[in-house]
Amino acid sequence: MFLELQNLYFEDLTLGRIERMSKTVSSSDIVGFAELTGDRNPIHLSQHFAAKTPFGGRIAHGLYTASLISAVLGTRLPGPGAIYISQTLNFRAPVRIDDTVEVEVKVVELIPERHRARLSCICSVKGEVVLDGEALVKVPSSGVQKVASA
Repeated sequence: MFLELQNLYFEDLTLGRIERMSKTVSSSDIVGFAELTGDRNPIHLSQHFAAKTPFGGRIAHGLYTASLISAVLGTRLPGPGAIYISQTLNFRAPVRIDDTVEVEVKVVELIPERHRARLSCICSVKGEVVLDGEALVKVPSSGVQKVASA
């Protein structure tokens, strides 16, 4: 799932610009995330435990799904050099092993005086939104101000 790096400057961004990626979630992704974070909640790791929950089986950590948004921000839109300022997250539905998460990040506001961009972030599985929210990022400037043509 390694995304090719795309380095955008604030001056390259336009309202409505979208970047997408997809990732199929594996059991090893969930186990690895649990190891990295220390979140060993059995709903993520034990089929026996998770089967007794309202989800009926293991689910991915919500922040694992959110981390896929971070992958887009850090590699594609805006890419290397971008600095996360804030992120809102609304968890709408569970993500399960073997689900393919489709991530879409869209520029919805540009704040030129601070070189910041507000981005809509949506994660979906089979067309159903599983997570949505907004990110605010500081975007590097190219140092060159583009001149508007007459």
